[in-house]
Amino acid sequence: MKRRDFVLFGILGMALAACGKRQKFSAFSSGSRVLAFGDSVTYGTGASAGEDWPTLLGGLTGWQIVNAGVPGDTAEAGRARIGTLLDEHQPELVIIEIGGNDFLRRRPPDAVKQDLKALVAAARSAGAQVVLVGVPELSLLASLAGKASDSAIYGELGKEEGVPVIADVFSDILSRPELCADKIHPNAAGYRQMAAGIHATLKRLGLAR
Repeated sequence: MKRRDFVLFGILGMALAACGKRQKFSAFSSGSRVLAFGDSVTYGTGASAGEDWPTLLGGLTGWQIVNAGVPGDTAEAGRARIGTLLDEHQPELVIIEIGGNDFLRRRPPDAVKQDLKALVAAARSAGAQVVLVGVPELSLLASLAGKASDSAIYGELGKEEGVPVIADVFSDILSRPELCADKIHPNAAGYRQMAAGIHATLKRLGLAR
């Protein structure tokens, strides 16, 4: 084997080994600037002021979390406003929870996925770490079964882009009527559960203490 081929095989082997390892992150300390970017579920629709999950997560972590949730917002429309928010707040971490309104408007999942990918790219270009919150693609079958589940695009993006995903937390809440204000929004108890679930996953990932 030629030396050049040997080196190439060595590089390939190291790359494959790296892919098999779990990605490691550094925990954000108390006082870190965090942007919670999303729709009405991030805003806190269905509960009173101060009961939204970003505020509650801030209490659990000590992070300075800006709630950038806009009721009715879509991943498609969000692309036009995230840049201004990143410039203004210069967050170290961006938690993205969006896509539900796109699904309700019957936008193709692949189109929503591309919009989410653009949001992730924008946050990374601003120097921030990014986390996605899985959002269910609501359907008649899921409604009849009383069981919501994350759209597959979030897990796909997580693997393709190397983005941590908070999986099943929001979907599990929507599957429990006692935690919901309506079919698509948590109530105060649901938001407490959502904040706790997001925090637990962030701790497991090594992003929070």
